[in-house]
Amino acid sequence: MAAAPAYKRILLKLSGEALMGDGSYGIDPATLEGVCSQVKEVAGLGVQVGIVVGGGNIFRGMAGAASGMDRATADYMGMLATVMNSMALQDTFRRLGVPARVQSALNLEHVAEPYRRAQSLSYLEDGKVVIFAAGTGNPFFTTDTAAALRGVEIGADAMFKATKVDGVYDADPKKHPGARRYDEIRFDEAISKNLGVLDATAFALCREQKLPLVVFSIFKPGALRRVVMGEAEGTRVVL
Repeated sequence: MAAAPAYKRILLKLSGEALMGDGSYGIDPATLEGVCSQVKEVAGLGVQVGIVVGGGNIFRGMAGAASGMDRATADYMGMLATVMNSMALQDTFRRLGVPARVQSALNLEHVAEPYRRAQSLSYLEDGKVVIFAAGTGNPFFTTDTAAALRGVEIGADAMFKATKVDGVYDADPKKHPGARRYDEIRFDEAISKNLGVLDATAFALCREQKLPLVVFSIFKPGALRRVVMGEAEGTRVVL
């Protein structure tokens, strides 16, 4: 008898940069399809998947604010970038034969339906991938915080943070070749060591609401499936 997935429902956090591939801006179609194919695989195992995607490949609010733009305006522009990425994900899922819905925290009814928790839960239970766009709908909050919030709201078993790095390290592995990767680490230890796994608000929400976190590389073939199956992949952040 085949092993069952370790998680029934997950919230997958994708950075906008993860969609760029080797480029420096925008969306790389091959990378986008590769990410969606991994999600299709785990959805085929019966895992319910919610997704929050960032917008840093198109526009980053913090960068706009740093250049002199009003911070709230810059953040709203960043939210719109996440909507663009969400639409690209939905379209790719459509081409792969995966039913998906985009729900936006901003009112953009011509391109995405408004976020409604009850409807999200219904979609998930029907086997649809739900993509949560526009962050929390409020400036001054990151998409990490939006992911933690949506993860708690939908009752996810865990939040998966998909990055270019295959876990949490005790130092930047790009700068320190001898950096050690953690297989598992507690929230309090990650905070005390200032490992920067998530922004402080998102991290606190995950800890307070007892939402486990798994950090892994979305660029390792089959990595998402291995994490879902409970195999040794990435880093688990636990209470």
